Amino acid sequence: MSKKPIFVAGPCVIESPELLCQVAEELVRLNKKYGTEIIFKASFDKANRTSINSFRGPGLKKGLAMLGDIKQKYGLKILTDIHESYQAEEVGEVADVIQIPAFLCRQTDLLIAAAKTGKIVNIKKAQFLSGTDMKYPVQKCIESGAKEVWLTERGNCFGYNNLIVDFRNIADMKAIVPTVVMDCTHSVQRPSAGVGKTIGDRKFVPAMAIAAKAFGATGYFFEVHPNPDQGLSDAANMLELNKLDELIGKLL
Repeated sequence: MSKKPIFVAGPCVIESPELLCQVAEELVRLNKKYGTEIIFKASFDKANRTSINSFRGPGLKKGLAMLGDIKQKYGLKILTDIHESYQAEEVGEVADVIQIPAFLCRQTDLLIAAAKTGKIVNIKKAQFLSGTDMKYPVQKCIESGAKEVWLTERGNCFGYNNLIVDFRNIADMKAIVPTVVMDCTHSVQRPSAGVGKTIGDRKFVPAMAIAAKAFGATGYFFEVHPNPDQGLSDAANMLELNKLDELIGKLL
C-alpha cells in the first residue's frame, strides 16, 4: 500500500486567534475523514511583502504563542517559516517543521541554524534556481546535522510579474530528497503585478496540485482561508477553506 502524501495547510499569515482556530478545526475534521495528518501552517512574520505598508503579522513572540496554542488545543503539527538565523532556536521549540523561504534558500547561516534545531527543514526552491540546484542547500543542512530535509516547488520567475512552473523540477528534486512538496498556492502568484502588491489567480490551484501528482510529488502545500479575498496577505492566491476537502479527496 502506497504511503499517503504529506499535506500542509493554513492561512498565509497569522491574522487572529479566531482565524487560526477556524482553520485548525477544519484540518482536524479532514484528518479524521481521510486518515491523514495535515500540518498546520501560518507565518508569524511576512518579511518580504511588496509594500512596507503591508500587514506582516504579530511577530515572533506573540506569533509563536498563538501557534503553540493551536498545537496544544488541536494536536496538529506546526510548520512556520524563519527569515533570520536567530529565530531558529525559538521557533524550533514550537514548530515541527521549519521552513526556509524561497528567496532565502541559499542563506548559509539560516540553513545551518534551522538544521541545528533537529526539526524537519523544508526548503522552498528559489524562483531563480532549478530543481537540480537545490542539492546545495540540502547539503548545507545535512552537513549541519539536519535529520530530515524536504524540498518545495513554487515556480520560477523570469521577470515580467509572473511565475512559470516547470514540473520536471519535482523529479529532479526527488533525486535529491525523498520528500518533494508542491506549493500549489504560491505557484499561481503574479509577483508585484498589482498596485503595490502581489496578485494571482486561485482558480488554477487544483490544477497545480493534480499536475504535481502526475509528476510524482509526495506532498502538497495549500494556503487556505475561509474568506480569502479578505485575507491580509496573499489574498488572491489562497484557496477557499471549504474547497480543501474536495481537493484532498482527489489527491488521495
